[in-house]
Amino acid sequence: MSYLEYNVKHTPTGLAKVLHINWALVVLLVAVASVGFLMLYSVAGGNPALWVEPQMKRFAVGLAVMLIVGLVPLWFWRSMSGLAYAVSVILLLAVEFFGAIGMGAQRWLELGPIRLQPSELAKISVIMAMAAYYDWLDVRKTSHPLWVLVAVAIVALPAFLTLRQPDLGTALLILGGGGLMMFFAGVSLWYFGGVLAGGGGLIALVFASRGTEWQLLKDYQFRRIDSFLDPALDPLGAGYHINQAMIALGSGGWSGRGFMQGTQSRLNFLPEKHTDFIFTTLAEEFGFVGGASLLVLYLAVIATCVIAAIKARNRFASLIILGVAGNFFLYFAVNMAMVMGLAPVVGVPLPLVSYGGSAMMVIMLGFGLVQSACVHRPRERP
Repeated sequence: MSYLEYNVKHTPTGLAKVLHINWALVVLLVAVASVGFLMLYSVAGGNPALWVEPQMKRFAVGLAVMLIVGLVPLWFWRSMSGLAYAVSVILLLAVEFFGAIGMGAQRWLELGPIRLQPSELAKISVIMAMAAYYDWLDVRKTSHPLWVLVAVAIVALPAFLTLRQPDLGTALLILGGGGLMMFFAGVSLWYFGGVLAGGGGLIALVFASRGTEWQLLKDYQFRRIDSFLDPALDPLGAGYHINQAMIALGSGGWSGRGFMQGTQSRLNFLPEKHTDFIFTTLAEEFGFVGGASLLVLYLAVIATCVIAAIKARNRFASLIILGVAGNFFLYFAVNMAMVMGLAPVVGVPLPLVSYGGSAMMVIMLGFGLVQSACVHRPRERP
């Protein structure tokens, strides 16, 4: 019996699918998004029409997308993996020629009333392509240099196109997500050791290129690195973001100043207070307890996905679940490290909490794939 025949015979059909939706995951995602609504209400000064209402509408659409994707058989999404990857690469190429420019970067496509950021779509399409690739590949060939090189190429192409926009943060997330997929697939750890060694050499090369004709990063990206290494070097310029974030984090203390009582956000000292730096508002108003509570919710989402991956009956399902969970982890880990001064500022949103549409839709689409794996996990019928 083929893989497809087995799944058709042993997976739920009709209304029975609804019963097998991972409702624990749905509740956790709603809880995380609710934290975002609360903080957006605060940073908007109590005006729900500014950011809260649009964000709630986006989340409602995202929730519907997740459930719809979850009710579609997983084998369909596996068959669509190559097409999804190709479309994301084409859209990234389109950005090169037709992309809209904003804040010094060319990252968006204007499609009528919709403003699409293809690099966000690339995150999930890379996960899909890598899961399908390793599901197709013989397990014994996983660490063969030739097949490792193919996997690297799958990840490197969209990452390179994203870096050209320039969008260093998203490019790093694509590379990180691809690297996690290779790790989950069982690629030898020796390759990762080589990558770490090569990464050290690349960092040295990046610094050596500064001020030369072949400079590898933009000037503003170097200023971000400088402010990360020494935030006091330019407190009113490149170091302004991180300095104000650290003040907000420190002033929150154990239990915070109270809801809508954060001076850094209310007095507009915090930059991008509704997007990349919204975690600092949470920490200022609800302190360590509030920040830790959000982290617990995030970790609960990851744990729920890991449990679902363990229960999955096939390699593609396990890899797609772990890939989506890994991508979600990278989002909040990088954002929190960034606002706490543990990593350079690279413009990564806090998932389901920061204001924005493209990232939220992609995250919910990814969890839709997780739901599809949960719903269509083969089960013996009575």
